[in-house]
This record gives sequence, C-alpha cells and structure tokens, in this order.
Amino acid sequence: MVNIIHTAYKAEDRSYFSILKKEIHAKAAAAGFTERKVGEIDIVVAELVSNLVRHGGGGQLFVKLIEESEVQGIEIISVDSGPGIADVNRVMEDGVSTKGSLGQGLGAIKRLSQVFQVYSQRNWGTIVLVRVFNEEMPNFRKPPKADIRYLALPKPGEEYCGDRFISVTTPQHIKLFFGDGLGHGPEAEKAVTMACDAFQKFTDPDPVQIIRYLNSEVKKSRGLVGTAAVFDVKAATWRICGVGNISTRMYNGAVPKNHMSYNGIIGLNVPNTLNAQESPYEKGQLLIMCSDGLKSRWDMLKFPSVLRYDYSVLLAALIKDFARHTDDMSVMACKIN
Repeated sequence: MVNIIHTAYKAEDRSYFSILKKEIHAKAAAAGFTERKVGEIDIVVAELVSNLVRHGGGGQLFVKLIEESEVQGIEIISVDSGPGIADVNRVMEDGVSTKGSLGQGLGAIKRLSQVFQVYSQRNWGTIVLVRVFNEEMPNFRKPPKADIRYLALPKPGEEYCGDRFISVTTPQHIKLFFGDGLGHGPEAEKAVTMACDAFQKFTDPDPVQIIRYLNSEVKKSRGLVGTAAVFDVKAATWRICGVGNISTRMYNGAVPKNHMSYNGIIGLNVPNTLNAQESPYEKGQLLIMCSDGLKSRWDMLKFPSVLRYDYSVLLAALIKDFARHTDDMSVMACKIN
C-alpha cells in the first residue's frame, strides 16, 4: 500500500493529539505494519505533535505511506513556523530541553526511525523528516538512477487532489510527468489520473509525442496542464515540453534556468506546434517542478544548506513558505545520480 499524496494534519494545540494519533495509527495498521512498529509510530507521532505545540507554536504533519527497496514504510514530515532551533545536534541529546521537559523527544524519534533529519532556521521554523519502515532495510542498496521526491497536498478542506506526478525508469531513459487537473476536487483528480495512466502506457521517449498522446487520451475529462521531462541516459541530455502553468526550473548551481511552457490545456486545446527544450546534464543538476498551488516567485535560495538534506525537506520548505492554500499544492525534485 502506497499513497500518491500526503495527508495534512493540523496540530495547533493539545486537543489534536488523540485525533492525530488515532488516524495515523489506523493508517499504519491498515498498511500491514507489525504491532510493534505501529506502537513505535505512535510514539513518533506523539513526540512530533508535542514538539509542534510546545516549541513551534503549532504546525502541521504531512503523512504518506511509501515503499522503498520493496519494504513498506511511512513518511511523516513535521512543519512549523516557530522560533527555530539554535543547535540541532544538542537538542537531540537525551535530557536536553528548552522548555523544562524531560528532553527525550527528538532523541526518541531518531532511535525509532530509519530516516531522521531536522532542518531549522532561527525565526523561521523547523522541519523534521521521519521515515519508519516495517522491516529492516537491505544493508546494501544500489542507488537509483535518479533521486526523486514528490510532495502533494489537496486544497485545504478537500479529500481529492488534482495534482499528480509519475515517473518511469528504463535502462535508456528517465521519464517524468507532472500534471495539474483544472480546478480541484474529484473531477480534477480524474483528469490527472487519466493522464498519468496514459503516460505509464506510452513508450515513446519524445516529450512532444508524450504531450500529444496524453492530449488524445484525456479528451473526455475536464483537461489539465502538464509537463513531460525525459532524461536520455546515453546522450546525458534532458528534453522538456509542457503545456500550461506548471513551473519548471533546472538548477545548475545557484542560478536556475526556467522552462517556458506553451499556452493551452491538455485534452482541450494543445498548440499545433510543440517543441522540446534541451538541457545538457551537469553534475549536481536539480530539476524542480511545481503546480500553481505555489506562488509563482518561489525561491529555493531562501533555504541555506537545504540541499544537504533529503529533497523532501526542500519540498516541505517550499510548501511552507510559498503555498497559496487556495488550490491543490504539489512540488517535485529530481537529481540524476
């Protein structure tokens, strides 16, 4: 069982404790986590929510079921806009507290998780990334061809999410598609799901042909905007083609190159002339895409040293600072290894 999107849980005060614990407990149990692992996840959630309320002035948890190396896991991202942590390493030591508690929160989370990272800035807030897996991960795991992370949240108050990302990796290509169904709610989700299903079936690696094929396959939907990006492994080149307002940036160092999409709607009115933009591969290059659920002037440079962390931390920071909260919100990052 894997979730496509994250579920956002508010944690503004202690009244949220029991609701959050109950819902995330049920999610883990339904996914087949062992009784011991579910109990450990309960502890992680309790400590994260306690920290949000006690230190962060309240915040949110983003939760999603994941799978890596064929092992079931759960990802929990804690986000707050509190005062931040001056010395992250020190507060992870047992017995260290800034609020007069026992000071075992972050240390306990670290012991119970397989992935644990804390990113914080003074007077900005803190992001805590936790992944707990149902089994021990293999000692040796061959790194994937591409490090890809995706964070999507439905519009506040909505159950359905019209934003979607999908990737297909072959020996020759890494193929990505990022789509945003028009509007929000179940019809937007239906449109983008149709597009992702079609993308998965279509074997042509030309991003122009991908967009044209999707256009033909989703005509019975309300339509969507979307961008296809394909990395040619042998040629070491990206080719990108998009229709509509998906923001796509290629970072080679600090200065991004913006990809310009065509006007139109996939499924309704795609231009007759489409061309793919090419970008040569450079070591350390990072591709980021986001929907218009984020403000158009989002800026990764607001987060010093964030690229030293798992890319999910960067995505959570972008959502934290640039989400509009009036539409579905999603962002993806990809780095070729």
